[in-house]
Amino acid sequence: MMRPRQEAQGALFYEFSIEDHVPQDHVLRAIERFVDLSSIRRHLAPFYSSTGRPSVDPELMIRMLLVGYTMGIRSERRLCEEVHLNLAYRWFCRLDLTDPVPDHSTFSKNRHGRFRNSDLLRHLFETGVARCIDEGLASGQRFAADASLIQADANRQNSSPQRDWSPENITAEDAPPRCQGISGDAG
Repeated sequence: MMRPRQEAQGALFYEFSIEDHVPQDHVLRAIERFVDLSSIRRHLAPFYSSTGRPSVDPELMIRMLLVGYTMGIRSERRLCEEVHLNLAYRWFCRLDLTDPVPDHSTFSKNRHGRFRNSDLLRHLFETGVARCIDEGLASGQRFAADASLIQADANRQNSSPQRDWSPENITAEDAPPRCQGISGDAG
């Protein structure tokens, strides 16, 4: 005998914990152990008005950014959709099943406006590095980060084999016109 067709019925009460549905070895659990965003409200206070409707929680926005960077989600629209759908992302962002996810436009306005104007991301980076030093994950002796976007003048079809290449043979005059003067030596 065939069972009747399965139909979804909404229950009056649910007993559900997001915590139970995020695997213990999930990468966001490892990140959560080291994330301390307790200083961002104090840091951002001058950038919020004392009147008007309440804003979206800045800690939520930063947690969403961390999810995006960690999981390779580059689109803000897609990030908001993924946080809405994925239980692990909701858990990391401290959202319950019924909590709304910020609209992508609100997310963009905060990231490009308030966060940039307040130098918040630099503040978070510096406190993160300090935490890594405190935890013994970094020495703090030497550190460099370069996020420069420089168009490469490289083409595999026109490249020279490594054995034919010598740094002594490179002169500024041989560089393409758009690269001359980058070092500050030439005008």
